[in-house]
Amino acid sequence: MAKAAPAEQLRLLDIQVLDGKLRALDVQAKALKEDPRLPDLHAGVTTAKSDLVVLDTEVHDLERTLAKSEEDVALVTARIAKDDLQLNSGTGLSKDLMALQNEIESLGKRRGVLEDAELEAMEALEDATARQGAQRALVEKMQAVLDEVVGEIRSKLGGLRMERDATAAERAELAATFDPALLAIYDRTLAKYGVGAARLFHGTSEGSGMQLSPGDLSEILGSAPDDVVFCPDSGAILVRSPEWT
Repeated sequence: MAKAAPAEQLRLLDIQVLDGKLRALDVQAKALKEDPRLPDLHAGVTTAKSDLVVLDTEVHDLERTLAKSEEDVALVTARIAKDDLQLNSGTGLSKDLMALQNEIESLGKRRGVLEDAELEAMEALEDATARQGAQRALVEKMQAVLDEVVGEIRSKLGGLRMERDATAAERAELAATFDPALLAIYDRTLAKYGVGAARLFHGTSEGSGMQLSPGDLSEILGSAPDDVVFCPDSGAILVRSPEWT
């Protein structure tokens, strides 16, 4: 059975306090990284951005449609102007001038159809642009909320990291004062059970929170003061003191 002076065993509780604090800090950091708001916010931003891409494409297509409509109207208008100029000159055969007049009338009707299409394209583009602007504003708003939450989490994680580093440094300094053999036992127990050392307080193991059975309690209390004994339930080193019996 391993042995250590009772005073040394008692000091294990100090290092256990620090290890408990380190564990609690790690739990807090894990909870922050798994903040339940993040999945919904990330999903919302992704969906909003995807919808914006669709609207960007729609606006781009409508801009091309409007540009083509404007070009078509311009070409027909230019042709009408040319024909008007030739017709008004009065030169040419009568039948040619009649044909030219008919063409101008036909082109006028064609221009009317094209101008209607141009107007529809303009209205459609105006509507799509408005929806695009609203969607872009929504993306920016949702991204701002996500950035705020992420910034809050990073800030808190930074604080926890600083506290953890300070606690780990304090723990290392304290650990250096222990007999290596005793510390090795403690560290193995901590790694295996999550608790390295705990008080035996009025028959209750603070490692498990359970009252020891009369047999186990009798055996442990009957051990030499420098014996390193363990909790039968939690596996932690049980630190004894006459004041706690």
